[in-house]
Amino acid sequence: MIIKVSNEIKQICPEFIGACVEAQVVNTPYSEALWMEIERLGNQFRKELTTESLKELTSIAATRRVYKACGKDPSRYRPASEALIRRVLQGKELYQRDTLVDLVNLASIAYGYSIGGFDADKFVGDTLTLGIGREGEPYEGIGRGMINIHGLPVYRDAQGGVGTPTSDHERTKMTIDTTHLVVLINGYDGNKTRVCDNAEYIQELLRKYCQSDGGTYFIYNI
Repeated sequence: MIIKVSNEIKQICPEFIGACVEAQVVNTPYSEALWMEIERLGNQFRKELTTESLKELTSIAATRRVYKACGKDPSRYRPASEALIRRVLQGKELYQRDTLVDLVNLASIAYGYSIGGFDADKFVGDTLTLGIGREGEPYEGIGRGMINIHGLPVYRDAQGGVGTPTSDHERTKMTIDTTHLVVLINGYDGNKTRVCDNAEYIQELLRKYCQSDGGTYFIYNI
């Protein structure tokens, strides 16, 4: 994959650091061991965080700042990482989908970065470009129907939008049949070390739960 960062993003977030993890995987409907990890982390977070202090985590605070700079209300269009951790703190059950989706959700919760997980075989072309959503740009969020991505950071392939920090697109979503995975980590806080740690954590989870060698990852930035 080739990942490009547009001038639009460079202007509002010059410190941006991204990571792309690419791997061959075997998905399964459910992993009990993975869910035990999710539950342990949830219990830890409920001891350490509140729904208010959550907003102060550097990874989430930086994403919220970028939303505001792009003209989007982060409390109305919550970044996925924040929404997931809020559910955990409120004692609500996370939605169980399949091992890949659950794994990406765990990685997002653990580090607070909004992470996109994609079936790479569904991309059109070999290049993704991170830009900002336009007025009236069509976008079907996973399980959400058509959503307004005007003012949201968005990755686009040759056909159109595939991922935002709020929701990925139905067209390129992971399914039980996904074997070629791409995961994008969005470090709007500019913390390269932590973004790399998050990428390596995803590789570790893939080796444990998806019959994968963990694949490879690379960093992309301004």
